[in-house]
Amino acid sequence: MLAGRAFEEATRQNGGVASTAANGRCALADVDLFRDFDKATLAQIEQSCRYRRYSAQEQIIDSDAISSDVFFIIRGRARVVTYSMSGREITFADLQAGDYFGEVAALDGGPRSAGVMATEDTLVLSLPRGPFLAILADHPQVALRVMRRLAHIVRRADERIMDLSTLAANNRVQAELLRQARSDNAPRKTAIIEPIPIHSDIASRVSTTRETVARVLNELARKGIVERTRTALVIRDVPRLKLMVEEVRG
Repeated sequence: MLAGRAFEEATRQNGGVASTAANGRCALADVDLFRDFDKATLAQIEQSCRYRRYSAQEQIIDSDAISSDVFFIIRGRARVVTYSMSGREITFADLQAGDYFGEVAALDGGPRSAGVMATEDTLVLSLPRGPFLAILADHPQVALRVMRRLAHIVRRADERIMDLSTLAANNRVQAELLRQARSDNAPRKTAIIEPIPIHSDIASRVSTTRETVARVLNELARKGIVERTRTALVIRDVPRLKLMVEEVRG
């Protein structure tokens, strides 16, 4: 299945850049958005992409920037962030290989809604807005995946807004740990958060301090709900943590 006419026209207008992986395997093969595309289709999409490499802590896109490429993470990790007027970092999400970002500006043509920073050495493929929109037009199943992802982002944002409006700082930390423990939506008693979250990262997600995060984690550890290992934070009792959060949420 080759990309359709809309994509081919957008590719000509944007001046495709050959970027197929050196080993002959399509770099986009591990991007979940394109999971049912064949090799020929992926190779055609890659012709419109550019490889870009970023070092750890290097900004990939800036909040409010006027750009509209969509980025696909081939290797590495990145973080979606914004900053307050005082320079305080607020974290929205962490991304890894196979994820993508930048679709909001590509969809509405507006400025970037948030910044994205590489948290380790990261390789991405950037696809211009025109070919991206053409893929959505040619492949309804891809458009539906993008819509479902945006719906998930809205639901998570609504939940976080409610937490910030109604919960105390220690309860917000508990709620964030529960979100990370249930990130794969699989019901289980225990969960592993890996790599181990840094106190400042959790604090930036729930608008509190590192000291508050440390205090909450120590309290949960004393109750046997969490355990810190060398490489991960283990949630020993997810149902109990969920009950604690639900009690304060009402």
